[in-house]
Amino acid sequence: MLSRVFGFGRRSFDSLSEQEILALAISSEEDDGRIYRAYADGLREDFPHSAEIFEAMAAEEDGHRNALIELHRARFGERIPLIRREHVRGYYQRKPDWLVRPLGIDAVRRQAEAMERQAQLFYLEAARRTADASTRKLLGDLAAAEKGHESLAVRLEREHAPQGVKEEERAVERRQFILTYVQPGLAGLMDGSVSTLAPIFAAAFATHDSWQTLLVGLAASIGAGISMGFTEVASDDGRLSGRGSPMKRGLTVGAMTALGGLGHALPYLIPHFWTATGVAALVVFFELWAIALIQNRYMETPLWRAAFQVVLGGALVFAAGVLIGNA
Repeated sequence: MLSRVFGFGRRSFDSLSEQEILALAISSEEDDGRIYRAYADGLREDFPHSAEIFEAMAAEEDGHRNALIELHRARFGERIPLIRREHVRGYYQRKPDWLVRPLGIDAVRRQAEAMERQAQLFYLEAARRTADASTRKLLGDLAAAEKGHESLAVRLEREHAPQGVKEEERAVERRQFILTYVQPGLAGLMDGSVSTLAPIFAAAFATHDSWQTLLVGLAASIGAGISMGFTEVASDDGRLSGRGSPMKRGLTVGAMTALGGLGHALPYLIPHFWTATGVAALVVFFELWAIALIQNRYMETPLWRAAFQVVLGGALVFAAGVLIGNA
C-alpha cells in the first residue's frame, strides 16, 4: 500500500533509457486503443454514433503503436521490454471508468480529451530526452497527432454525431437516468414519506412518548424500505422495459423509502414530546414540498398538480394518523 502511494519500487521517468521510453509508448498506445474500444462497446447500444467515433480513434492508436514497434525493431530488435504506466513514478494513470455501466456520454468524451492531452505531453517530454533523429522525429509526429486528435474527434463528430444526434443521445441518457434512479427514488420517497405518516403520528398521539414513537417510526421506515427494495428488484428485470439494472433500482427505491420515513421519525430522538412532534411536523412539510418539486423538475409534472397530489394526500394521511392516535 505504501509503495503504491509513495511510488516506492517504481522508476522515475528521467531514469528511462530510449528503449524503455519506446516500450512505454508502445504499451500506452495499446492500452489507450483498448480503452477506446471499451468505450465504444459501452456506448454502442444507446449511443451508436459516438461508438463509431471511439472505434475510429482506437484504429488511430493502433497505427501509432505499429509505427513505434517498427522503430523499436529497427533500433533495438524484436524483444520489447515490459514497462507500463504503473511502473513509472509520476506517470499519468487512467481511471478505469470504462468498466462502469452505464457510461455517461459527456463524461466519456471529456475523459477522451484528457487522454489525448496527457499523451501529447508525454511525447513532447520523451522527444526532448531522445538524441536519435529518427526517434525524435517519430515522437514529435506522435505529439502532433495526439494534439490533432482533438480536431479528429471534432471531425468525426461532425461525420458520425452531428448536433442533432448529440442532443438525441443526451436525451436518451437523461431518460435512462430518470428511469433507473429518479423514478424509483421518487416512488420510494413518496411511499416512505406518506405511508409512514399515519403509523408514526398515530403512535405519537396515542402514547405521548418520544421513545415509543421513535421505535414505531424506525420499524415502519426500515421495514418499508426493505419491502419496497425487494419488490422493485422482483417486479422487472429491466430488459423489456428499458428501466435499467433491477439491483440499482431496488437499492434506490429501498434507500429512499427508508429515508422518507426516517425524516419524520428521527425528530423523536428529542425527549420532549411536543418539541419532537413540532420538529417532525415541520420536516413533513418540507418533505412533501421537496417531492412535489422533484416531480416538477424531472417528471415534468405541473407544480400545481404535483402539489395537489403530494401535499394534499400527505396532509390527509397525517390527519388520519392524528385522529386515530387521539381516538
